[in-house]
Parts: sequence; structure tokens; C-alpha cells
Amino acid sequence: MARTVRFHELGGPEVLRLEDVPVGEPGPGELLIRVDAIGLNRAEVMFRSGEYVQPVKEFPARLGSEAAGVVEAVGPDVTGFEAGQAVSVVPAFSMNDYGVYAERAVVPARAVVHRPDGLDAIGGAAVWMPYVTAYGALVEIGGMRPGDTVVLTAASSSVGLAAIQIANRIGAVPVATTRTRAKRDALLKAGAAEVIVTEEEAVTDRVLGLTGGRGAEFVFDAIAGPGVVDLAKALAPGGTLFVYGQLSGQETPFPPMSVVTGRNMRSFTLHETTTDPQRLRRAEAFVASGLRSGAFVPVVDRVFGLDEIADAHRYMEAGNQLGKIVVTVEH
Repeated sequence: MARTVRFHELGGPEVLRLEDVPVGEPGPGELLIRVDAIGLNRAEVMFRSGEYVQPVKEFPARLGSEAAGVVEAVGPDVTGFEAGQAVSVVPAFSMNDYGVYAERAVVPARAVVHRPDGLDAIGGAAVWMPYVTAYGALVEIGGMRPGDTVVLTAASSSVGLAAIQIANRIGAVPVATTRTRAKRDALLKAGAAEVIVTEEEAVTDRVLGLTGGRGAEFVFDAIAGPGVVDLAKALAPGGTLFVYGQLSGQETPFPPMSVVTGRNMRSFTLHETTTDPQRLRRAEAFVASGLRSGAFVPVVDRVFGLDEIADAHRYMEAGNQLGKIVVTVEH
């Protein structure tokens, strides 16, 4: 048995229950993990409330796809892992099939990476989703190069902060956007070359001004909604607008042809990287290298205990964090 977070109906954080649930043994292609820390993601809030792209198939339902811990048992046909190894679980599966909000969890081995030396459980639960999301879009698919300008919306999120560090490591120029001035100084300290306060400045005008009228090679947008039109206008010819989130909750229009002609606009999901073994291998190597060199430092905003999971979800919904929210598990 393991204490496991489940919910029996859709709703707010109050529907989350911490229950004793049988864990079972890992089957073919699976590992049993002792979970030491859990990385929270907005997808879990949306899954719990019925707003996620995948609806809940049956109740009680589980949550969570990012964690750090130690391998306890290895299922049949699994190679490359053994009991006692420190690992991280990356989002590469449906929460209808697996969930890591628990003391112990069975997970698919294809969603597990080795945790680099020197990275503790909290860091191991905070690093992979943000860095692999930003890497997958900007480097793996986009081919970001030194000198490129990349505009980052919702830049104080864990993904936004990871994208700042990745851009700086490659030699690109990260331009962060934030709604109010409250997080401006923190974003500059985090490595943003410039910060655009969207309540006070027009994004398009500022980006064109910063780039000598050329525009940005990349826009990495977590907000979507009507704002994509102005973001598309800020692109350089041949540039790419990646939409990887929908924080606005509003319908996203396709920009006029006069704006997008000669430019690219596409959606992006983390699973494009994590479910492709070769892409995940390259992402793991890239992120581990950045961690070893000190170029990548995961930013953790606040840590909760597993019995505070409802409070952790409320905190995430408030949207005031700078970086990752992590839940630790006591054993």
C-alpha cells in the first residue's frame, strides 16, 4: 500500500484525496519508483477540473507525470535500470494510465531518465519538464542559433525561466514578457536580456525596436488567445511562433495572411519530445550537460508536503509563482 492522491469527481483542489492504494509490481516495460519529490504542472490542475485536452476516463483518477525518486523494482524486459538508482520521471504518458502523486508509483520505463550526480530530489522533480519543453521546441525543432532573438511569454513560469537559460547557453537573446512590473527585476536577474511589461508597452513595437526592425526569430508563447496576432507581427521573416500553452483561456485566432506570410506558427507539446526515444535521448544529454556546467539551475518557487497537495494546487492556480512548485514525500 502507498499513500496516493486520487480524486473521485471533477472540481477544485478540494476534490483531492490522500488514500492508501495498492501499488502492485511493475509489469513488462515498467519500473516501480519510490517517489521522493513531485513536480507540479498546470496540466494536472486542468485534468482535475475537466479542462485538459484528455478527459478523465474513469474515477477514482490519479494525477501527476513528473517526479524524482529511486528505483525499487524493475519489470520484465527493462534494461538500463536497476534497484537503488536515482531517477526522474518525465511527462511521457497519459494520467489516465499512470500517476506519480504518491509515495510509490509504477511508471513506464520509457518515461524515466537517470538523475545526474549532484541533483537532489527536489531539483530532479523541477528540471525535466521545463527544460525539455523549451529544448524540444526551440532547439530540436526550431534550431535556435547564436544571435537569434526569442520572445518568451509567461516568462516567470518554470518553462519560461528554463528557456531563458537555454537561450543564453546557446548564445541567443532571450526577451521576456510579463504582465506587470512586479516580476521585471526578477526576470532580469534570471538572465533575460530585456523585459517587456505588456500592461505598459506594445510587444510588437518593442521587439521591432530591440531588433532594428527585423523582428524575433522565435516567439515561445504559453498564453495563446488574441495576443498571438501581435506576437506574430513581432516575428522576423522566416521566424516561428510556438504556442505551447493556453493560459488565456480564450479562443486563439489565426493571424491574418498579411501577417503570417513567410512566417511559421505551430502548436507544440512536450510529448513531441518525450515520446520519441531519440529526441528524449538528445534532450536528456543536453539538459544534463547544462546542469553539469552550471548553465542550468532549476528555479523552485515553493515546496509543499504531500499532505498539502490541495494547498499546492491552490497556490498554482493563483499564478504568482516564479519557477517550479514541488511537493516532497516523507518516507
